Amino acid sequence: MDTTSSLYDLTPIAWLMAAGVLIALGPLLWVWRRNAGAGPARRLHALTVLTLFLTFDLTLFGAFTRLTDSGLGCPDWPGCYGNASPHGARHEIAMAQSAQPTGPVTHGKAWVEMVHRYLATGVGVLILTLAGATWIVRRRQRRAPQQSSSSEDGDHHATLSAWWPAFTLVWVCLQGAFGALTVTWKLFPAIVTLHLLGAVVLLALLCIQAVHYRQAAARRLPTPVSPALRNGLIATTVLLVLQIALGGWVSTNYAVLACTQFPTCQDSWWPPMNFAQGFEIWRHLGVTGEGQPLDFSALTAIHYAHRLMAYAVFAALGVLAWRLRRIDTLKPQARWLAGLALLQLATGLGNVLLGWPLAAAVLHTGGAAALAVVLTWALCESRRAVPEARVARASDNATGRDNNNQRKAAA
Repeated sequence: MDTTSSLYDLTPIAWLMAAGVLIALGPLLWVWRRNAGAGPARRLHALTVLTLFLTFDLTLFGAFTRLTDSGLGCPDWPGCYGNASPHGARHEIAMAQSAQPTGPVTHGKAWVEMVHRYLATGVGVLILTLAGATWIVRRRQRRAPQQSSSSEDGDHHATLSAWWPAFTLVWVCLQGAFGALTVTWKLFPAIVTLHLLGAVVLLALLCIQAVHYRQAAARRLPTPVSPALRNGLIATTVLLVLQIALGGWVSTNYAVLACTQFPTCQDSWWPPMNFAQGFEIWRHLGVTGEGQPLDFSALTAIHYAHRLMAYAVFAALGVLAWRLRRIDTLKPQARWLAGLALLQLATGLGNVLLGWPLAAAVLHTGGAAALAVVLTWALCESRRAVPEARVARASDNATGRDNNNQRKAAA
């Protein structure tokens, strides 16, 4: 079989889409039945939360796929050797497995890779449904602008934006394209890392929508916080994103075991490191841009950079959790941040000291994704407090305008 021609064979995509629709039908029916009597905001909130949960599960399964070396279990896309499932490609897989029994293509790895694709398509169908449902709700609102605002569930229609779901739909399509490139570019480290970051952004987008729908249903605004705390939230989020990018770079370059000691590395506080090679972004796996094998010192640099950044992120999360716990409405986020930070510390140490066990590695990725969701949740549930002086000036200006209008009306 000509694998070059099958590399771009899109025939199985109809079967892949059918599998995605079937996977999505169950969650969709469950949400609609459970919220049959609720208003639009509550139904959309329920669907978004469920999609967020399943997307988080997909992120964990994606980490499992990568960590079990199953990313090339089916070396073409969207099918498996041009088939809709590994069952149809069992002959080709058997030949590849007989040639390399522990290689990238085996029957088990092929099924792991294809199940990941089926689940990803199911999440895509859910996001497409969410975008379509939101646009329908918005269209109905425009046709009936005087509709009573005292609905059972307290929906606040003005806050239901259709642009977030639309952007999320565009993003998940982009994420699918990076998933295809991950396979066709043979685990190119920069592409795999961007695919991981894309999953984190997708989780954040869904979290934003879930919080907005909940606020709409409850008719409440975000909690005002001090400018310093708001800036701390933003800064910690930026640090976390950088750390996730570094963690993805460690994983995709298989640099976890470059240091098997803690807190030192290779019996040194500053081991030999080649940062220029390690952080040469556009190169294939295991080689430099010129095609030469990557030095071990480059892998050490990748690992140690992630470890050093972890200290800063852990401290920032601790300070942020301590400050958030003083605000009643943000105490849940504070508890989650503290617990997840400790989980990341434990799983990170487990990866180093226990030889990168699969459970710890998957949990480490899941913890990072969960931290991104919680920080997004905290950002959406808070807003920068307006200084009292500015509020007073705004009130005085409004009073002055009212007085001027009254004088003009009297004249």
